[in-house]
Amino acid sequence: MRIGELAARAGTTTRTLRYYESRGLLPARRTGNGYRTYDEGDLRLLRQIRTLQDVGFDLEETRPFVECLRAGHPEGDSCPASLAVYRRKLDELDALIGRLSTVRETVARQLARAELAAEAQVPGGPEPVCELGGDLR
Repeated sequence: MRIGELAARAGTTTRTLRYYESRGLLPARRTGNGYRTYDEGDLRLLRQIRTLQDVGFDLEETRPFVECLRAGHPEGDSCPASLAVYRRKLDELDALIGRLSTVRETVARQLARAELAAEAQVPGGPEPVCELGGDLR
């Protein structure tokens, strides 16, 4: 199949395919007249790349999965290098989740403090004043 058909079947653009080719992730085979040509195996490579990118892997992190498929394995994540990328990504996600949990706890404490302070204000107190300046009447 030619590049336009592959792009359509993979749900991407020809520009993206040329970029993957330039990064060495997608093989570049040419016909006698210079057209790029692809097969079903290339479509599998693209689907693997897109699936991983959809869940947050950067393009370089997809390389071991692509190489695993190219080596003839039925799945791109059945090779040791792919498993190592999965482990690194999980470690990265665990660290991010930890940081987000800490931030969430801080925001929750701030909210609780602010709500207590708001409840402690005397009803019927002074009217709020605009501190931005200028006459608002």
